[in-house]
Amino acid sequence: MDGLYDEVRAAIHAVWQRRWLALGIAWALCLAGWLVVSQIPNQYVSTARIDVQLRSILPAQDGSVARNEQEKDIERVRQTLTSAVNLKKVVLATDLANTVSSDQDIANRVAALQKAIKVTPQQDNIFEISATIANAGASDATNAKLARDVVQKLIDIFVEDNLANNRGQTSQSLRFLDQQLDQRQQALQAAETKKADFQSRFLGSLPGTGTIADRVGQARTQLAQVNADLAAAQSSLNAVNGQMAGTPQSTAGAAGVSGPARARLAAIQGQLAEARGRGWTDSHPDVIALNSQLAQAQAAARSEPLYGGGGGASNPLYLSLQAMQADRAAQVASLSQRKAQLEGDLSRLSDTMASEPGMAGELAAIDRDYLVLKDQYDKLLASREEVRLRSQVQTETDAVKFAVIDPPTRPQAPAAPNRPLFLTAILIVGLGGGAAAAFAMSKLQTTYPTAGRLEKASGLPVIGSIGEVVTAAQTAIRQRQLKLFAGGIGGLVVAFVVLIGVEFLQRGLVA
Repeated sequence: MDGLYDEVRAAIHAVWQRRWLALGIAWALCLAGWLVVSQIPNQYVSTARIDVQLRSILPAQDGSVARNEQEKDIERVRQTLTSAVNLKKVVLATDLANTVSSDQDIANRVAALQKAIKVTPQQDNIFEISATIANAGASDATNAKLARDVVQKLIDIFVEDNLANNRGQTSQSLRFLDQQLDQRQQALQAAETKKADFQSRFLGSLPGTGTIADRVGQARTQLAQVNADLAAAQSSLNAVNGQMAGTPQSTAGAAGVSGPARARLAAIQGQLAEARGRGWTDSHPDVIALNSQLAQAQAAARSEPLYGGGGGASNPLYLSLQAMQADRAAQVASLSQRKAQLEGDLSRLSDTMASEPGMAGELAAIDRDYLVLKDQYDKLLASREEVRLRSQVQTETDAVKFAVIDPPTRPQAPAAPNRPLFLTAILIVGLGGGAAAAFAMSKLQTTYPTAGRLEKASGLPVIGSIGEVVTAAQTAIRQRQLKLFAGGIGGLVVAFVVLIGVEFLQRGLVA
């Protein structure tokens, strides 16, 4: 511990012996450092926050797609805000215009602004815009005002350009769609004319509509339906003929008027014959009900007396079956005629396909081209109406809403450099550097501040040491030198305090 204490005392003594060297180096380091710090321009930062809300007025077919489109629009806004075109507007609209005289100057200012401006996206579509201004040739107040003006101009461009771009892009889209619609309409009209001309030359005398294959398919479908209807009609006719074969044309009894029971019996028999003519079986609910009524009517008719003289009368059931037979026969004849017509149409279509093998392919190509053009035209028309409607929504409503959450701030103090900290650090470094230089110089010169160090260095015993005898004149000189040294240290501290005061005074003037 005593050795360490001696070493510290020796180091302090060595520095003190060379104190003027330490003071000179301290002044040199401090002056050089303070000069460098004074040349660093103050950086003033102005910030603002804006909220961008893209409201979807119209319902989107796919919510995720609409959300992705909005995110892309916001990202595009963020990237284009600091484009060279927009920053050139900022340069010409602020005090930076006073510092440019050529296109090269403008390009240099734009390049500097691209590094000085930051657009930081935050949550919920909020953007923070910041601008850092540090013009060495301008005052601090001018730089602070310029930082705020730059951010304000960026906000103006942000709002104006996006509204104008949305409407400009919509107008451009509408013009493009109108041009495409005109082209498709002309092509569609030409296809329709070609199709109508082909049909009038080749298909005008053929039955049906559409291509030959479509017409053949339609004829075969109709023929299959007619065959099914004809089979049903013939079956119904055969059933009526069977009923007529087992029904007498006249009934035995009075030639006069029958009683009510017999009239009711005849009516039920007629209804039952008509039901069977329709193809209803005995298990049909209506046939079961009619059979039950028929049994009751037959019992009542047997007990009813006859009126009038002898002879026969026409059977009402037979007459009803005759009417049904005529109707079924007419239906069968009509269906047979329709079948013959369809078979003739199929024959004509088959002959046409055999005689003109390329006509079907040509007609199919014409129809295919027409359908493709029609589909494209319909899609373009739907797209145009959607764009037009969205354009109307953007024009008449606030589909894109901008809100300035925090307006551009006017900086009261420079963001960088931290001049008081730098000045203090340079003072400490200067004093430490002077002391270190003095100590290093003591190591280069061979001196022995204590008898113990001399004994250790020489290896010989030191009998004793003689103290320095200082005269009154030397004491006066040393006191004067001490005052001068203290004045040198004090001057360094005063210079530091003055620089700190000037710094805070300048900040006060900015505020």
